[in-house]
Formats: sequence, C-alpha cells, structure tokens
Amino acid sequence: MNTYELKSYVAEGKLNDTLAALYGAENTEKQKARYLSAIGGYEELYGEGKNLRLFSVPGRSEISGNHTDHNHGKVLAASIDLDIIAVAEATDDGVIRIKSAGFPEDSVKIADIKVDPDKFFTSYAVIEGMCDGMAKAGCTVGGFRAYTTSNVFKGSGLSSSAAFEVMVGNILRTLYNNDISDIEIAKIAQYSENVFFGKPCGLMDQMACAVGGFIAIDFADPKNPIVEKPSFDLSAMGYSLCIVDTHGNHADLNDDYASVPAEMKAVAAALGAAVLRDADEKKFMEILPALRESVGDRAILRALHFFAENRRVEAQTEALKAGDVAAFMAGVRASGNSSFKYLQNVYTTKNVSEQGLSLALALTEAYLTGCDKPCACRVHGGGFAGTIQAFVPTEAADGLVALLDPIFGEGATHILKIRQQGAICTL
Repeated sequence: MNTYELKSYVAEGKLNDTLAALYGAENTEKQKARYLSAIGGYEELYGEGKNLRLFSVPGRSEISGNHTDHNHGKVLAASIDLDIIAVAEATDDGVIRIKSAGFPEDSVKIADIKVDPDKFFTSYAVIEGMCDGMAKAGCTVGGFRAYTTSNVFKGSGLSSSAAFEVMVGNILRTLYNNDISDIEIAKIAQYSENVFFGKPCGLMDQMACAVGGFIAIDFADPKNPIVEKPSFDLSAMGYSLCIVDTHGNHADLNDDYASVPAEMKAVAAALGAAVLRDADEKKFMEILPALRESVGDRAILRALHFFAENRRVEAQTEALKAGDVAAFMAGVRASGNSSFKYLQNVYTTKNVSEQGLSLALALTEAYLTGCDKPCACRVHGGGFAGTIQAFVPTEAADGLVALLDPIFGEGATHILKIRQQGAICTL
C-alpha cells in the first residue's frame, strides 16, 4: 500500500481489531489517530511510497530478577501497552534511513558499518549494530526507510532503547528474513547495545520487548535462554500496573549501572567462575571473610541479592501459573526490598541529596497499606534514578495518581496494562 491507501485502510477501521488487541478497545480511536499521524510523518519526509508496512514493539516492565541477567540469572518481566510504532518500506539503495519523531534522521550505509567509539550512545550506532549482528547471524540485511514515533518515555526503566533496537530487527525481519525468531532478534539487539552502542547490558530488556506478555527467562545459557510465558491476566484479576516517573537526574549514571555486573563478576571470579550463576553459593558463604578483603562489602551484598533473586523468580513464576496473587505480590515486595538494601540501586552515591525513588516508594507504601487486596511496589528497571513500579487495585489507581502527581509533576504516574504481543508487523 502507498500512504493514501494505508491511511484509508486505518481510517476506515480495518486495523481496529489489531489496535484493540494491542492497546485495549477503549483506546482504539486514540491509537488510530496515532497511526495515521505516523503515516503522515512518513509521507511528509519520504513521499507516498509503494509497499508500506506498519510495525509495533512494546516497552517492558521488569517484575523481578533485578540486575541479574548479566550474570546469567533468572528474571520475570512483562511487555506493556506503551510502544514504538513504525511505518517502513524496503529500498534497494543499501541505505537505512530512520526518522524518529522529535529527532534528526539517521542515515546508515550498510556497506560502511563499523564499530566506532565516537558514535557510542547514539541511535546511529544501534542501527549499525543491528545490521552487523543480523549479518553475522546469516540474515539478509537490506535498505529501508522508516518513520517512527514512540510513547515509551525515555529514562523510565521501560526500555525505550531496547524497543528501538528490536524495532530495527523487527523491520529487517519482515522485509528480508521472515524465519528469524523473536529470541534471535533480542540476542542481536543485545549485541548491538554491547558492541556498537557501548553499554554492557544484559538480555532481559530486549527479550521482554521482543517476546511479549509475562515472561520468565532463565539465562543460564545466554545463547539458548529458556523462555516461559506464564498465563496471567493482570487486568482480569482487578489490578493496574502503575509506573511513577520521579523525573530524577540521569546524568552520569553509566558508572553506577556498570558497577553492578562488574562487582557481581568480581565475586564470581573469586569463586572460580565467570558469572555468579556458575558460582557455588555454599562456598560463597564459607569464604565471606576473605571476600570482604578482596571485593568489598557492597559486592558481597549484590551477590546475596543475586542468589536470592533467582529463587524469588522461580516462586513468582509458579504463583502466576497458579493465579496466587498474594504470593506474587509478596515476591514483588521482597525483590524490591532486596534491590534497595543489598543491590543498592535506588539512588546514586554521587548525589545522595536527590532520592526521588526512595520518596516515591515511601509514599506509595503508606498509601497501599489502606488497600484491602494484596499489593506491592518496588524500584523499577535499572534504578539509581527514574521510576518505581506499583501493582495497585484498579479502583485505587486514580488515588495514587492524585497523591504522587502533585509531588513529582503532572503526568508522572502512568496507569498501564500488560500487553500479550511482542515485536510484530501490524500490517
């Protein structure tokens, strides 16, 4: 379809069933307008085109397994109904051009791709990394042009960067490689972020964005992670997922993030392993006095967090399968407590006067004590600044908004749904 045909298709409601499945029936008209705007953005920049396709990749919310994937741990995550959407078309010029709303266009020549530290932390590097990763995986890499727009707010712990990485892979898959799986796209996205973008991340974010729904992931073998999708309908159980953006300062946090896997791996090395998943927990407890001297107390606390998180993820996954809301919420609270006290990613030691996450947690915990249903809150995502997560009875969600928005800013509290679909071509 060209842009005229595509706009007519969407405007006439022929995409409505897909939109309702992704965003909820009550949001269909809003999303229809959003997709029409994206098609218009493509047309304004690139013309009407001939064979346009539509794409969607969700953001994600981490549930448990905080900062464990990089040490081959177990995680529980879920995709959400905030996403990046794209209008794209294949080209034969060997160039990938992507214009994201609000940002300059990136134009990448596939033949000139190379790792360049001067391009670290740029979307240009992400595109190059996805192309290189897909080529190394034996996939066809061809040119395309795309216009994207996203409502996955940045710095939120909802993985806007991972969603963008997966989107590039999603487009390349649809246009050139229909047989590549969501899991493979997630692995390539991690490669792109590690090697080309310059960030030593794990695989959880990309996997949750690509696969969709509630997912439990075991990274014991990162090349072949075990992915399980426990069936659990959060909305049907009477709950909303609230993400509260405290609008903290994210400047200069790369060292904080990098210190977590580095310190965990230092403990693993002292135990004769490359990562904590391969380390002997019993031996770890036996040599604690020596470890205090060699790696320091914070590294030990972070290792304690790792070992306990693996067990929590297992228990929460079983709770989801059984529909045991109380046990699931207890796991969320325990994971958050461990993240705060042992992992220590609720605020940065570089700026101890700013503790928006701590404040949001304190206020939310106090608010939730008045609920007559099991509920929970915790630090969300990478931490140090950004967002908290709360599982709130649906009837109490508006009250949480009323409490926190005057403190952290209008629109700080987002009431979300868990989305069942991962990276897809919507048309």
